[in-house]
Amino acid sequence: MLERLQLVQQAQALTQDSAVIEPATVRVQMLARQLKNLLPDIARYDQKIAELFATHPDRFLFENLPGAGRVLAPRLLSALGSDPYRWESAQEIATLYGVAPVRRASGQKSGKKGEKKASVRFRQACPKFLRQSFHEFAGCSIRYCCWARAHYEAQRAQGKGHHVALRALAFKWIRILFAC
Repeated sequence: MLERLQLVQQAQALTQDSAVIEPATVRVQMLARQLKNLLPDIARYDQKIAELFATHPDRFLFENLPGAGRVLAPRLLSALGSDPYRWESAQEIATLYGVAPVRRASGQKSGKKGEKKASVRFRQACPKFLRQSFHEFAGCSIRYCCWARAHYEAQRAQGKGHHVALRALAFKWIRILFAC
């Protein structure tokens, strides 16, 4: 932390232009006031979420997920909802929440039996907060669950990046939750 503060103190400003700095300062102050005004509403949301989670019949499942804790467990429960018949498959959940990868075919032939070239991409059109919830849970689970850590490390050993490996783990967790 001290090292970061020293770097900030040594940093050079991008501009000294008051026509840029002064409006930006007013904007930051405005946004800070707006955020401060939201704090009571956020506290009400947190309280309501805690109340609903405490009375939900499936809470024990989410409370006992390795690494979910008091923050992620309610988020995961709310993502899946109270109606288990809402979902036809784990793939449907993973696709909706942006955990499943998107395959795109280019239209060009790859040379292998006339197959089209395909690339795998990160899903952009999804509820970002819920995608992030599954992503964070996967990251937390590798500290508390041996198989989750092993799966993550296997993904990394295949050359996948940290976030790609976490999404692959989140996809596995979604399949487990769907089965439960």
